[in-house]
Amino acid sequence: MFDLGFMEMLVIGVVALIVVGPKDLPGLFRSVGRFMGKAKGMAREFSSAMNAAADEAGVNEINKTIKAAANPQKFGVDKIREATKMDTSGEAAKPATATDKLRAEMTEERKATAEKINKAMAEKAETRMAAEKAQAEAAEAAAKDAT
Repeated sequence: MFDLGFMEMLVIGVVALIVVGPKDLPGLFRSVGRFMGKAKGMAREFSSAMNAAADEAGVNEINKTIKAAANPQKFGVDKIREATKMDTSGEAAKPATATDKLRAEMTEERKATAEKINKAMAEKAETRMAAEKAQAEAAEAAAKDAT
C-alpha cells in the first residue's frame, strides 16, 4: 500500500524504538497492524461496492463491446464475413433476394471489366517496353557510329 522497502522500514523501526521506547514498541506495532488491517478491509469493501454498482449500471456489457471493437483481428474478420455474406465454413452464401442476385451479377460484370482492363494494360506495357528497348538500341548504335 505504502510501498516501503526494507531500509525505510528499518529507519522507521529505529526511530520508533528511540521515540516510543522498547517497552511500548510491541503495543505500537500491534496498533499500527490493526489500523492497516481495518484500512485494507475498508478498501476491499469500497472496491466490491463499486464493482456491484458498475454491474447494475451495465458497465460490464459496454466494456465487453468496447473490447470486442478494440480487437482488430476478431472485429475485422467478423465484418469481412458480414460484408461478403460468407458463412462460418468459408463458403459464399447463396443470394437470397433479388437485390442480392443483382449484386452478384454486377460483381461478375465487374470481374469481366477488370480482366479486360488488365489485359489492355498489359498490352500497352509490352508495347511501351518494346519501344523503349528499340530506342535504347538506336541510341547505342548512334553512339557506336559517332566513335
